[in-house]
Amino acid sequence: MHSRNPIQVFEYDSLKIGTTRGKAVFNKKHFDALVKLNELHNNKYFTVGHKKIIFKQYVGVLQVADVCIEVLPKADRSSGNKDAWQKALIEMLKVTKKLKVNQVDHANVTKQSKHLLDIYFEWYLKEVQKLLYQGLIKKYYRRQGNLNTLKGKLVFAKQVSQNLVHKERFYTEHQVYDTNHLIHQILNQALSIIEQFTRGGYLYGKCKAIQLDFPEVRNIHATAATFDKLVLGRKEQPYITALKIARFIILQYSPNVKSGSEKMIALLFDMNNLWEEYILVQLKRAFKEEQYRVLGQRKKVLWNGITIRPDIVIMNGDKTELIIDTKWKVIEHNKPSTHDLRQMYVYNEYWQSASALLLYPANTASTINLSGFEKIGDNDNHQCGIATVSVLNSDDSLNKQLGEDFKKELDNQIFSTS
Repeated sequence: MHSRNPIQVFEYDSLKIGTTRGKAVFNKKHFDALVKLNELHNNKYFTVGHKKIIFKQYVGVLQVADVCIEVLPKADRSSGNKDAWQKALIEMLKVTKKLKVNQVDHANVTKQSKHLLDIYFEWYLKEVQKLLYQGLIKKYYRRQGNLNTLKGKLVFAKQVSQNLVHKERFYTEHQVYDTNHLIHQILNQALSIIEQFTRGGYLYGKCKAIQLDFPEVRNIHATAATFDKLVLGRKEQPYITALKIARFIILQYSPNVKSGSEKMIALLFDMNNLWEEYILVQLKRAFKEEQYRVLGQRKKVLWNGITIRPDIVIMNGDKTELIIDTKWKVIEHNKPSTHDLRQMYVYNEYWQSASALLLYPANTASTINLSGFEKIGDNDNHQCGIATVSVLNSDDSLNKQLGEDFKKELDNQIFSTS
C-alpha cells in the first residue's frame, strides 16, 4: 500500500495516465478514483482532461491505493525545485498551526523520503502515544444487552423479542464506566486508516504497536456529525490535538469511493487560504511590540445578510490604517483585475480606511516591492497600492523575514505619514 516515492506535481500542472516515479505508476484505476473523489467534492480539487488530471490551487497529498501524489505550491517561475517547495509548504503549515512537527522530524523528511501524509500520520501516532503514557480516561455511557442478572432497567420490547425462550436472561440498559466510549472509538478509527495506508512503510510497525496498547473498543464510522456532537470538558483537554488530527484524517478518507474499489485519502489545502493565514501570522509577529493591531476575519454586513471580509485589517486604536487583501497568484504587468480594485474600494469605504493594498507573491526571489499607490474613484482620501513579497529566498529556503521586511516598507511609505 505504501508508496515510498511520491509523484510530485505543482499546482496547475497536469498529471497524465502512465506517469511514473520510481516504482509508482499513475494508471487508469488511479485516474478513475480521483475523478470520483473530485465529483464528491463538487469538482473543486482539479479539472478532468483527456486521460489527465489538471490540478487547481489545492496543494497537499493524495494517496490512491499504492500511489502517492504530492501537489506542491509554486508562486513564481524562478524555482522549479520541488524539494524546496515541499519544505516551504510544510513550513507554512507549521506557521499556520495546521501541522506540528519539530526540527528532528523535518530533518528526517529527506532522509526517510517522507511525504506530507507520513508527517501527519506520525504526528497523530505521537499524540496517541502521549495519551497512552498519560493514561486513557474512562467515561460513563449507556449500554444495552443480554445479562444473566438484572442490572439497570429492563428493556421490555427487546426482552420479549429476544428472551421469550431464555427466561434466565435479562435484556437491560445500564450505565458502564470504562474506556469504550466515543472519543476512543474515533481515535481507533483513525488508527485503522493509518494502518491501511502505511503497510510496507516505516510507520506501519509503530502504528501496530500503538494498536496493541490501545484498549478494545467498538468499531464505528465517524462522520462530520459525530465530531459535531462531541462535548469536551476539562478532563478531555489532553485529547484536543489528537481529535483534531483524527477528524482531518477520517473526513478526508474515502474508502470505496462510490462504486470504485480503490481506497484513498486526500489531505488538501486551498493555497489562497493558506497564503492569507501565513501573511496574517507573519504580520502579527512583526507588529507585536507596536501600537498597531493586525486583525483577520473582520466581517461587516453589506446587504441583506451578505457580508464582506477583507483578509487583513491593520488598526491604530479605533482608526483603520490599512486594508490588505492577499492574492495567491503572480500579477501580470502590475495590473490588478477590475473586480479586485472594486473590492478594495468597498473595503476602504466600509472600514473608513485611506489606504488599501493588494498583496501578491513575487515572481522572483527578491526584496519587498511596494508601489502603485493611486486614488480609487473620485475620492482623494481613498488609495490602493500593489505589493509583491518573495516566498522563497535566493537559496530556495522559505523567506521567514517576510513580515519584518514588509513592515519596514509599510513604515516608510504609509505609517510614517499617518
